[in-house]
Amino acid sequence: MEQERKLVHTARIPVRWGDMDYYGHVNNTVYFRYCEQARVEWIEQLGFGVDPNCGAGPVVINASCTFLLPVNYPATVIVKMYAGQPGRSSAMTWYELFVEGDERLYAEGASKVVWMDMGTGKSVPLPDGLRALL
Repeated sequence: MEQERKLVHTARIPVRWGDMDYYGHVNNTVYFRYCEQARVEWIEQLGFGVDPNCGAGPVVINASCTFLLPVNYPATVIVKMYAGQPGRSSAMTWYELFVEGDERLYAEGASKVVWMDMGTGKSVPLPDGLRALL
């Protein structure tokens, strides 16, 4: 059964010349960076720090991506980020990647985000404010 998803953030990311590989399209690893950028923007927009000195914060424990169409320079990638129902210390997130001006889906991905105590390296309950938003 597919988990309910809620659109939580949309990011616009310019494709850089250096994002491309030998084949002339954005390298597969860069798609993960685009998802990461959307996730960091969302977390910071909620008022949470993405900083190892903040005590506790989000870490990714699993990530996947299905590449459907190649992205080429020049372009602006639109990343739509979705989140699911929270668990005790984690939440699933999903990503859809588009190219501005094109309705086709270029890639889709997912990641599980766990809230972690930076000092102990152990999971801790999601902050109440984040839980309420999800």
